Amino acid sequence: MSIPANLKYTKDHEWVSIDGDVATVGITHFAQKELGDIVYVEVETLDQTLDKDEVFGTVEAVKTVSDLFLPLTGEIIAFNEDLESTPEAVNSDPYGAGWMIKVKIANASEIDSLLSDEEYKQLIGA
Repeated sequence: MSIPANLKYTKDHEWVSIDGDVATVGITHFAQKELGDIVYVEVETLDQTLDKDEVFGTVEAVKTVSDLFLPLTGEIIAFNEDLESTPEAVNSDPYGAGWMIKVKIANASEIDSLLSDEEYKQLIGA
């Protein structure tokens, strides 16, 4: 199972890539595998500022719908619109083409609360 060392993770199975004051967020390989075939990604919070752990969208798989939780407080500045036509990219390339949103980080100290790749491996028993 792929768990890139250069990313941060949440207990809600999201990955976070930090580049300056912008975080790119998606769901992990583990999460997409647990969900199964993803058929729809919905994010209606573009251009909104949300607090850490607030719901920023949903991901719909064949058998379930799951909320997506914001890993860091900030403004959602981009949504991966390619997912509207190819939501399966979350299954096939969760850390690349399957990214979901970009967030302008409001509180950089929250980054310290994210999990390292080793901590995430322990969480999922990998």
